Amino acid sequence: MTDHPTPEHRRPDGVTDATVEAVGKLSAALDHVEDARGHLYAFHRLMGSAESTLEEATEMVRAAGHTELADALDREALGANPLPGMWSFQMVEEFDDGFYARAKGLHQRALDELLEGRRHVFEAEMKELRRTRGREGHEATPGDVEGDPEYDDRG
Repeated sequence: MTDHPTPEHRRPDGVTDATVEAVGKLSAALDHVEDARGHLYAFHRLMGSAESTLEEATEMVRAAGHTELADALDREALGANPLPGMWSFQMVEEFDDGFYARAKGLHQRALDELLEGRRHVFEAEMKELRRTRGREGHEATPGDVEGDPEYDDRG
């Protein structure tokens, strides 16, 4: 048992509390960006399903004898851009190649320049402050968990 964080989660020598806190906040901001990206991908999938279902509905409206409404659905909804000039796949690509790539790159730059590339240093320090040493379920690392051959250092 090591009972302390692994080296990749320890603060590099000379790094201040303010720096660890600032990078921790930047990581939290990127977490929100990741969540937003997930919602954008969900929107993309929902729009694809909506397009397919709308196509089926249009065919059913037409088969039910409502040609004028079916023609309007064909002209005004099927194949239309949800945003000017873009289907949802284009929205995803613009976001991924634009804001998301810049935010992710800047976050990595902060990790590399300020914390020697180490991730989750703020969180690892928070864990150390809050966990109870020696208590089951409060182990420092997976290798400190006894009885699981996958994680047991003595296995």
